Amino acid sequence: MSTSEFEEIIVLEEQLIEAEATAPRPVELAAQDVSVWFGKRKVLEGVSIDFPKNTVTALIGPSGCGKSTFIRTLNRLHELIPGAALAGQVVYEGQDIYSKDVDPVHIRLKIGMVFQKPNPFPSMTIRGNVLSGLKLSGMKRSGHDEIVEETLTKAGLWKEVKDRLNHAAGDLSGGQQQRLVIARALAVNPHVLLMDEPCSALDPASTLKIEETIRDLSSSVTIVIVTHNMQQAVRVADNTAFFLASENEPGHVVEQGVTTDIFGNPQDQRTLDYVNGRFG
Repeated sequence: MSTSEFEEIIVLEEQLIEAEATAPRPVELAAQDVSVWFGKRKVLEGVSIDFPKNTVTALIGPSGCGKSTFIRTLNRLHELIPGAALAGQVVYEGQDIYSKDVDPVHIRLKIGMVFQKPNPFPSMTIRGNVLSGLKLSGMKRSGHDEIVEETLTKAGLWKEVKDRLNHAAGDLSGGQQQRLVIARALAVNPHVLLMDEPCSALDPASTLKIEETIRDLSSSVTIVIVTHNMQQAVRVADNTAFFLASENEPGHVVEQGVTTDIFGNPQDQRTLDYVNGRFG
């Protein structure tokens, strides 16, 4: 092979790699014209967002604009609240998850949730916590030792706890407990992981570890995160949606797109004002 032919092959390989990197990812989950009520009060109106596979999407906006309510619609947790109602569709694997023939338990296994406050079972062992989701759901997976190591590694916790797996989860710090909860969610092999302000109760060091975990997980799991931390959204999210609610009006999406565009070149003045800290 001549030098020129070898150089041509290198150029072609580089072009293929660049094309793969810039190609649009398939949509894993999609909200289509979602509106939400609590009793007679409408709290969200007409929200449509696509969540591409293996990306991180941040939901930002002031308190009370419906971000947490919206994220709970994505795995049918919203319907557990008395008086709650929903219009529109949430499409996962080509089907509306609110269809009558869809099992909500199956949906919540495939679309997991990590809440604002860490919620491990404090008296249960670290190992027991990781495996608890499997037992509670009745899911049968062999190789429990491997599952524990794999999920704790993905959650960035294995090295810190590998020698005390039989200790109570309540002995862990808040940041470690949150990563344990992430490992527990991963044990059931979710395709999507929803995170509702997972770092709001944590110190800066623990927050950075959770953010590292989010970035690592996004290579294999689609992540949606609610955050009030603008720097966090910039650090971890590929895409961002900005929610806003006017007085006596339901929340809605003002603007959404690639995170660098939302923060660097927003198209709506309200987005610009919010990301620059002028309100909220």
